[in-house]
Amino acid sequence: MTAPAVPQRLAAPGPGWTDSVDVVVIGSGVAGLSAALKARELGSVLVVTKDVVASGSTQWAQGGIAAALDPEDSPEDHLQDTLVAGAGLSDPEAVRVLVTEGPDAVRDLIELGARFDTLADGEISLGREGGHHRNRIAHAGGDATGAEIERALVAAVKRAKDIRLIEHALVLDLLTAEDGAVAGVTLHVMGEGQLDGVGAIRTRAVILASGGLGQLYAATTNPSVSTGDGMALALRAGAKVRDLEFIQFHPTVLWLGKSAKGQQPLVSEAVRGEGAFLVDHTGKRFMQGQHELADLAPRDIVAKAIMRQMLATGKDHVYLDARHFGDEKWRVRFPTILASCRSHGIDPVRELIPVAPACHYSSGGVRTDLNGQTSVPGLYACGEVACTGVHGANRLASNSLLEGLVFARRIAAHLADGLPERKEPIVDVRTPGLVDADVVPELQRAMTAGAGVIRSAAGLSEAGATIGKLIEQPADEPGTPGWEATNLVTVASALLAAATAREESRGAHWREDHPDRDDLHWSGSLDLTLPAVAERAVPQATFVPHTEENHRHG
Repeated sequence: MTAPAVPQRLAAPGPGWTDSVDVVVIGSGVAGLSAALKARELGSVLVVTKDVVASGSTQWAQGGIAAALDPEDSPEDHLQDTLVAGAGLSDPEAVRVLVTEGPDAVRDLIELGARFDTLADGEISLGREGGHHRNRIAHAGGDATGAEIERALVAAVKRAKDIRLIEHALVLDLLTAEDGAVAGVTLHVMGEGQLDGVGAIRTRAVILASGGLGQLYAATTNPSVSTGDGMALALRAGAKVRDLEFIQFHPTVLWLGKSAKGQQPLVSEAVRGEGAFLVDHTGKRFMQGQHELADLAPRDIVAKAIMRQMLATGKDHVYLDARHFGDEKWRVRFPTILASCRSHGIDPVRELIPVAPACHYSSGGVRTDLNGQTSVPGLYACGEVACTGVHGANRLASNSLLEGLVFARRIAAHLADGLPERKEPIVDVRTPGLVDADVVPELQRAMTAGAGVIRSAAGLSEAGATIGKLIEQPADEPGTPGWEATNLVTVASALLAAATAREESRGAHWREDHPDRDDLHWSGSLDLTLPAVAERAVPQATFVPHTEENHRHG
């Protein structure tokens, strides 16, 4: 299958205003706000976010943040669990950076004012989740860790008078210099505040922290703003995007019926970490014998086991049994999940919780080195939009918040050695394009059917054919819905190219026509690029074998 051709840049009005700063941060989750707080010591910083500052995925993170904070734990143990979950594709050097710098990054959060749950003696209460052999998950408010971290970071940014913030703004494309380096960004401010319409920001460095692509799928745990904007922008700017086929489907998302669409409530892995277990419609515990950790196996293994059980029984969900927790444990440890379940007519204290896998996290993203640098000079990336090499083929539970913190710090430390020089942008002569926003529901159905938990050459080809037709439906006029739709088809096309190329099953990528892991031929990454042509381009996938040198530099 040839991936569908996508626009080389977004159709938009010319900039009606201009501004200039030293560093632009795109995104306001844990990665973006952490980067902004560190980068403000280097020069003027502008944070651009598509909705209000706290609207991204960070606030929805229930489980917690993983770090070797317990004296009986160690970075080496955390490293080994991460490598196992990554199914042979994690970069050991990147993982070592994560696990050794992670504890200090968490302590930084505490100094900023983040309040983690503690034991009676005042020590941080540490839980356990799938794939972890130790209790190393710090949580806040029981199951509201992301919300507490986001609260602390937002408060710190608002206290920092030297950080500017533009909310309700969608970044469109990078402005680049003649040598391909970053010269600025174009963005559209949606009628909020003093700035309005399309403008241009000249800058010396751009930090992408725009989150993931969950809205590619009909059911996801991601908020509506997760439309792959950063990955699409990076592709159009010539950056390499790596390992996009590894989309993590969270195994236990609250099943709300066949007609449920969009963002779905998550039932955190921490629920199983506290002793809940999966059963099918007959009450059978089916994770026994699937993995040494049974119900606490890594997410890809649990998601696949659930899908197999659903296929075998002809059912569209399974159940999570946590009735033995009792009322008090539910109220104290998982108040958010308890309220969510009850709001949908399910009482987990007395009833089984219906669950099914849904799109949760992109383990791949814009390829970076250990300092967050992408293949485009002056463009950095951290958080879910990035591929640092940590996650490999499957992210270990609760490593995402930590990764955002650690690599945001590393980007700022690297920029402290010297911001790039300011460059003059060239005129972009590529043909602009824009896709009709009405195609999004059909795109989501096609991706769910053909590029979901279970994949095959036939299913991927059918999804690609559908998306190819959808791209032919242009938007009547520029605007946020059309820009988001164009970003979605761009990222979908790249994902399909990678998933089609990788003819094996590994981690979060499950090909039923190639059911085995193939280390002989597929021990490496797929780098995606968008060729520099004037008309629409087709994402190209290039296999990069994993040697130590390639891990670090690609």
